Amino acid sequence: MQIIHGEYYHQLSMNNRIRIVPIDGPRGRIYDRNGVILADNRMVFHVGVVPQDVEDKKALFDYLGQAFDRDPDFLERQFEMKKTAPFVPVILAQDISRELAVRIEEEKFIYPGLIVQQGYERYYPFNDAGAHVLGYVGKIDEDEIEDNQQYGYTPLSYVGKTGVEKKYEAFLQGEPGGRQIEVDSRGTQVRLLGLKAPLAGNDVVLTIDQRVQNAAQELLSGYRGGIVVMDLTNGNLMSLVSSPSYDPNAFSDKSKNDKLTEYFNDPSTPLLNRALSSYPPGSVFKIPVALAAIQLHKITPSTTFDCPGYMMVGNRKFGCSHVHGVQDLEQALAHSCNVYFFHVGQLVTPPIIGAFAKAFGFTRPTGVDLPFEAKGKLVTGASSDRPWYTGDVLNLSIGQGYTLATPLQITVMMAAVANDGVILRPRVVKSVGGEDIPVMDFSKRPLIRLRDQTWREVQKGLKAVVDDPEGTGRDLKDVPGLNIYGKTGTAQSTRGKPNHAWFAGYIRSPKASIAFCVFLEYGGSSENAVRISRDLILQLQSLKII
Repeated sequence: MQIIHGEYYHQLSMNNRIRIVPIDGPRGRIYDRNGVILADNRMVFHVGVVPQDVEDKKALFDYLGQAFDRDPDFLERQFEMKKTAPFVPVILAQDISRELAVRIEEEKFIYPGLIVQQGYERYYPFNDAGAHVLGYVGKIDEDEIEDNQQYGYTPLSYVGKTGVEKKYEAFLQGEPGGRQIEVDSRGTQVRLLGLKAPLAGNDVVLTIDQRVQNAAQELLSGYRGGIVVMDLTNGNLMSLVSSPSYDPNAFSDKSKNDKLTEYFNDPSTPLLNRALSSYPPGSVFKIPVALAAIQLHKITPSTTFDCPGYMMVGNRKFGCSHVHGVQDLEQALAHSCNVYFFHVGQLVTPPIIGAFAKAFGFTRPTGVDLPFEAKGKLVTGASSDRPWYTGDVLNLSIGQGYTLATPLQITVMMAAVANDGVILRPRVVKSVGGEDIPVMDFSKRPLIRLRDQTWREVQKGLKAVVDDPEGTGRDLKDVPGLNIYGKTGTAQSTRGKPNHAWFAGYIRSPKASIAFCVFLEYGGSSENAVRISRDLILQLQSLKII
């Protein structure tokens, strides 16, 4: 062919080029575990101008100015700024109404160069409920275009910015199609060579139950905080919510752009995922301290300490919530006695406390398949940049001072206690493109090896938190038909602000076994977290999940 048509091909190669004008494919849908659509696509229309086809620029932009109720000169300036090549459409209006799209489509023959393009916009039917898991999509920025040119992204592409949308971007993003055109050496289109239809991205199915997400989001209404619910057998997250939340539609729906300014200026930081952010854990941290003390024979279950309501260290008083009197381990866990754990913490020592806490996952991310997970913090003396005093040991013993943990880390810790030391890796995605993501066999997961008695004694104390008439979680005792284990925490926050409130626990039932955590940022007493936990459990019962 080169010999017979040599002159033709030489001319084609020297003076002409093949160009691809990409067309984005729709993103894959996101479903919950029950097949409910959580992220979908809706058809939208954009208006653009192909530079090389324009014949009467003034008439064209006068028409567009009238159609969009904008200054024609402004539209023309935008056109000149965005122009990249003669054959590449310059988009001047996105997501216009269907009525306007139809009108422009009918009249575009009068104005050569004017086109109406069909596209897709992300749509989240549940608005703010569980938004932090899903995340949102936004216009690709210049760095992202440069890093992903080989995947067909264009300046018009939308990509995942947070949540599942970001973590699974490579799977959710549709495969672009495009128009293959022949252009001459000046970049002017000579002819259309072919058209490739775009393909939709892979659908993603989550482990999340949207019914639980809706209930949890409603329970947190008016609070800052997070709720996590996780399957004890495999680490599948049924729920992970953060409050206050936001409507992810605002990032793709131009009619809701005013909300973005509200979100970015809101002092309650609704875009922050509090379920993956670090806070002082307070008394829920007494669990690894108790396990270390029993395992290393620093105490026995019957060892007692007297609580007069405080402990003096020099001239400084370290307080307890009540005058508890003489307490053994079970009572100290049930009543959350600080003084008892002040004594125990000094017997165990900070390095050992730190070792046990790290075994449960403090100081490292849980590995959940979501971006921007905090790793927490743990300072035990040797790692401190200042002298370590007795008061620091006391604070460490009750989860105060420099200790930080996320609600998800606390949930993983509770699951490990329930499972006698098995460390689960939480996850939110069950399958991608119809292919299930394998779950690690339970027997092969990381294991904290402690004596059976060690686990039983601490589990007994966590049961007493709920069952003891004076237990800090006693309001959960009247939940019918369930054995509930848990631990409260009231953690001091920054100076002058209310305490953080925690309740974390686990439940085994014939239907499902779960670990859960309720965290209220500046939520005051842990009683508030207990009350929300009770309502959450009742909701799970009404949904026949447990």
